Amino acid sequence: MSLVRAKKHLGQHFLTDKNIAARIVNGLTPERGFNQVLEVGPGMGILSDVLLQKTEYETYLIDIDTESYEFLLKQYPAAATRIINADFLEMDFSTIFKEDFAIIGNFPYNISSQILFKVLDNRHQVVEVVGMFQKEVAERCAAKPGSKEYGILSVFLQAYYKVEYLFTVKAGAFNPPPKVLSGVIRLTRNQIFTLDCDEKLFWQVVKAGFNQRRKTLRNALSSLINKEKMGEEPLLELRAERLTVADFVELTNKISANR
Repeated sequence: MSLVRAKKHLGQHFLTDKNIAARIVNGLTPERGFNQVLEVGPGMGILSDVLLQKTEYETYLIDIDTESYEFLLKQYPAAATRIINADFLEMDFSTIFKEDFAIIGNFPYNISSQILFKVLDNRHQVVEVVGMFQKEVAERCAAKPGSKEYGILSVFLQAYYKVEYLFTVKAGAFNPPPKVLSGVIRLTRNQIFTLDCDEKLFWQVVKAGFNQRRKTLRNALSSLINKEKMGEEPLLELRAERLTVADFVELTNKISANR
């Protein structure tokens, strides 16, 4: 019997395969220079077992589930000061991490996008992420322009991180097994993680473009552009899914210059 009950409202599916746990942890690349790692949603600690044996970095654990938190305190008494009972999405990272750090986890699938946007909001500190998501979400993160999976999340993540799809995990590796396949990805922050454009406008352009993805950008961005000044801009004749990150940066600069 499980020592911690998997709770549906928290999207918990506990990984039980130790080999897969080791593969996920080995996806981290501490040679990038981070000395601290935050594990999100450790559950019963299958990743934590591997992480806490590593000497290249110091591991912190955060879990919103009080039952998991109490289990982890008993399981890892030597790491008690680094085990946090809190909501990752509400966490102020600067209170704990003063330098770059990495994030790892078997992430709850019901808040996948929120987790990734939290990472993006803290890209000045989060140098790497290795995580397990629903396969569909993992593929969306790594999708290339022109594919139907390519969307808002793909562009925003790839604007600041190199995204690699590492491997797929079948449902039988979990308890309880999810109804979907899972995928593990690695996000490695770009050396330059600010864009050469008005970043606020960039985000508006990307969101507006994909919110009406069947329209050309000339129509989808009608509230953001001066159509007369933009003239025959070729990028506006395309749909959002055709543009690379560099194209979106170029288009943002052109819109900014012709308002």
